[in-house]
Amino acid sequence: MEHRHLGRSGLLISEIAYGNWLTHGSQVEEDTATDCVRAALDAGITTFDTADVYADTRAESVLGRALQGERREGLAILTKVYWPTGPGPNDRGLSRKHILESIDNSLRRLRTDYVDLYQAHRFDRFTPLEETMEAFADVVHRGKAHYVGVSEWTADQIRRAHALARELRIPLVSSQPQYSMLWRVIEPEVVPACAELGIGQIVWSPIAQGVLTGKYQPGQRPPQGSRATDDKGGADFISRFVREDVLERVQALRPLAAEAGLSLAQLAIAWVLQNPNVSAAIVGASRPEQVGENAKASGVRLDPELMARINEVVAPVAVTDPAITQQQTPARRP
Repeated sequence: MEHRHLGRSGLLISEIAYGNWLTHGSQVEEDTATDCVRAALDAGITTFDTADVYADTRAESVLGRALQGERREGLAILTKVYWPTGPGPNDRGLSRKHILESIDNSLRRLRTDYVDLYQAHRFDRFTPLEETMEAFADVVHRGKAHYVGVSEWTADQIRRAHALARELRIPLVSSQPQYSMLWRVIEPEVVPACAELGIGQIVWSPIAQGVLTGKYQPGQRPPQGSRATDDKGGADFISRFVREDVLERVQALRPLAAEAGLSLAQLAIAWVLQNPNVSAAIVGASRPEQVGENAKASGVRLDPELMARINEVVAPVAVTDPAITQQQTPARRP
């Protein structure tokens, strides 16, 4: 497993991170979740990403229990705040109240004294950005987080937050967007802004919710038990990719993956890691063997000619409009 600096910070994270969105506390039993975490550790993964909202806070608890007994200094634990974690009007958003209460609750569930990276899960248009960043500064200065980051923010939002972070003397070092061969909306604006500011991408869904594994075949029903048949949220997220034109293009990638000596999933993960602004790709798993297979994408170098051929295959179905990032900012309080 290779490690990369998170942006221009001194923090090294494994270039493949393990994430437990849609799995821990919901799709898989805790014993299996623990086995997946063990498989990640065995593969050399040191970076674990979660969020307070995943599985109604259960995902953090499952991860905390699974990592018990590990040397804390050898891990990078990442979590997020924004989405509702309770019924009250202040159990959501990026207000000072919610941030300061949420970090304590996350630390309790994760069974740790600090997180390495605390991230704003979305931009909160209903809270002054100054209030949000000052609360993050207090979290850092109190030793409850080493670094801060954002998730699904626009380039302009990131620039504004970075300027405030410098004034407050806190390290805003990461952006966590969706990014894959099929979803490339960060390339025109977010990536250039972050490269300029020294912010690294920790990308989620590098295999497009499983579509880039090739298991969804054109003209066939989704395999039983796959994410496309999951009624706990998985099917909703994957629906944009389960289209005939997309699935046909994915199948056309098979010979290119074989040429590189990789599975389709490994090719997809390796592809996002070729972007120099990407610090890590987050992978999830419902079975421990998936973790080991995905981890083999670490250290893979794809030559420019192969990258060009891959891009030619997916170009007709890839989503590239940077304006879509703005749509990730909720128009109403969650």
